[in-house]
Amino acid sequence: QVHLVESGGGLVQAGGSLRLSCAASGNIFSINTMGWYRQAPGKQRELVAGITSGGSTNYADSVKGRFTISRDNAKNTVYLQMNSLKPEDTAVYYCNYEPWDARFESWGQGTQVTVSS
Repeated sequence: QVHLVESGGGLVQAGGSLRLSCAASGNIFSINTMGWYRQAPGKQRELVAGITSGGSTNYADSVKGRFTISRDNAKNTVYLQMNSLKPEDTAVYYCNYEPWDARFESWGQGTQVTVSS
């Protein structure tokens, strides 16, 4: 079981920036993908960005050029730098850990990001 703890959410004005962090602990497989998902009220959870243990990244089209995902494998921590935030980025952001064996997938508790116009 892997435990994920997110931090860094909050309230920011449109055009501002926030940095989310997610620290993983427990029985972590060396080969894994970590990512950020978000869920806005009344909408389905969607992938925001993901990064493999090898450093390959992918992003939702809506955040490309504005958000950057990174990770520190020594600290088992993944980050999401969010710039040029828009009101439509308002959501609960969830950290996700997916090892090669998806049975051991884990989710964080979520952190609220609110962008005011």
